[in-house]
Amino acid sequence: MNPVHHPRKRFGQNFLADKAIIEKIISFVNATGEDNLIEIGPGKGALTDFLVSLCPKMQAIEVDRELVQLLKKKYSRFKDFLVHEQDALKTDYANFKSDSKLRLIGNLPYNISTPLLFQIISQIELIKDLHFMLQKEVASRLVADPKTKEYGRLSVIVQYHFKVLPLIAVPPSAFRPIPQVESTFTRLVPHQKKPTVAFCEKLLNQIVKGCFQKRRKILRNSLDCPQSALIMLENEIDLSRRPEDLSVADFVKISNIVHLKRESNK
Repeated sequence: MNPVHHPRKRFGQNFLADKAIIEKIISFVNATGEDNLIEIGPGKGALTDFLVSLCPKMQAIEVDRELVQLLKKKYSRFKDFLVHEQDALKTDYANFKSDSKLRLIGNLPYNISTPLLFQIISQIELIKDLHFMLQKEVASRLVADPKTKEYGRLSVIVQYHFKVLPLIAVPPSAFRPIPQVESTFTRLVPHQKKPTVAFCEKLLNQIVKGCFQKRRKILRNSLDCPQSALIMLENEIDLSRRPEDLSVADFVKISNIVHLKRESNK
């Protein structure tokens, strides 16, 4: 095996190379030997070098076969360390279930961050926290407020499920090869008690997705629900507003009204 691994564009590989940034990340993650720690996309081990010493039983998910072999050899002295050759987007995180909830960390390829977040949300009951390197634009969407251009489906669904905290602004120069975008290392922690609760989260997701697919239309024209439900909604929500004007709580209210109407019609 060639010990020199050249980053592969098809895997979106930009490896962390800034020691000061790496040390800050390790400090924020604060891993311990008791953690059920999973690193997504460890690359050549810039973070793993530190994490595996703190949590020797950690596991890693890496899609690049050449890097899998490199990592297995590099950390062979850590007998409990496992690296799985698989795609994080096709991973069932229930396979990592133990007595402890999962702590996921990763310098994510920019092209998988959004679909990966939605996938993880589908198994959120398994999650203790997430620490992800994200494109700055994506991180901004996670914390965006209503009535801003960044606010959208991702903002609503992530904020419904998580408390989001951007931790470190990371310049392009911190990576090799140097990307054309800035990054933000971000912490996401599932709400212990959701600020507002949807009766049917699947319906909430459908409504939010449908509304933002027609984000320039007013709610009266973008909501896909029976006329009887629209009449009920008129008493609670101004349907002349656009999706980007609504808070997370507003979307939950809409979802719950539609859900109750559907249940009453059964």
